[in-house]
Amino acid sequence: MIHLYLGLVLFAFLTTSILVVPFINILYRLKFQRQKQKTLDFQNNRTPIFDKFHSQKSGTPVGGGLLIIAVVTILFATLFPLLKFSNIYISSNYQIGNEVSIIFFTFISFALLGLYDDILKFFSFNKTGFFGLRMIHKLYLQILISLFIAFFVNFKMGMNFIYIPFMGAVSLGWLSIPLYTAIIVGFANFFNITDGLDGLSCGLLMIALFAFWFLSNNSLDTPISLFLALWIGALIAFLYFNIYPARIWLGDVGSLSFGATIAIIAILLGKLVPLMIVGAPFIVEGLSSAIQMFSKVYFKKKVFPAAPIHLTLQKAGWEEPKIVSRAWLAGIILAIFGLWLGIN
Repeated sequence: MIHLYLGLVLFAFLTTSILVVPFINILYRLKFQRQKQKTLDFQNNRTPIFDKFHSQKSGTPVGGGLLIIAVVTILFATLFPLLKFSNIYISSNYQIGNEVSIIFFTFISFALLGLYDDILKFFSFNKTGFFGLRMIHKLYLQILISLFIAFFVNFKMGMNFIYIPFMGAVSLGWLSIPLYTAIIVGFANFFNITDGLDGLSCGLLMIALFAFWFLSNNSLDTPISLFLALWIGALIAFLYFNIYPARIWLGDVGSLSFGATIAIIAILLGKLVPLMIVGAPFIVEGLSSAIQMFSKVYFKKKVFPAAPIHLTLQKAGWEEPKIVSRAWLAGIILAIFGLWLGIN
């Protein structure tokens, strides 16, 4: 099967490579671009440090995640039925229809929520009362979607345990529902926060996906392995245009979807402990913002010069490519550590 998966990586890479430049041109024509803005935090206070380091990024097309989602979805929907009717052996840890359904429900539902948010921001509908959603309302929607996913995984698929390295499976019972919900919502937002520098989030995601691709192959789960092969190939092609200086950004349509989807894949594989290791860069970025907000609200002072943490490094004088490349190196080491724990 590994030859098939490698071929699918290349196929998804070539497909996305052919489509990405025309897609960028479409985004320009639609004016789906990052706007010049005076960024406000959750308390409507100015964020001058963010604006200082990100003002030059205005005008860059946003919404590249939509292309990746479309390519992966269409290729999977085309190729997976062909595999089922061929002589290739397909194995899965769950009923295949349920597994494929919940992966793509997560992939697409969070994408639609992110796309709606992108449309509001980049066409300024949030200033005209066009069904605008406040941050708290978007969080409620994410929780609602994630609760549905957690209930489905628990009651429909019977997944309510995790594997602890060197110990084995540990049953969670009904506690799996709030835990899975928190992990999906957390990673959706942590990934979104990480998507602030050219190539940062996508490069780290590529490394993480390779780690979970190895784990899925080790678990002999064909649908997840096929999905990850297509996702990796499309992401590599996109990353070529996302590294510094970026010609296209994911947008919320991609960042919310990708964060939530890697979480559900880890849940289905029972690899939440490796997820915490492999996904540590996303967690650090997200928690640095959460700690900063908490401290400003309750203690009226900052913990970090700027948040998320990559802004602190920029303020300290680190150049953007330096931050990203060193984050990738950290991601590689964490992925190796996560794999080491995950295969035990």
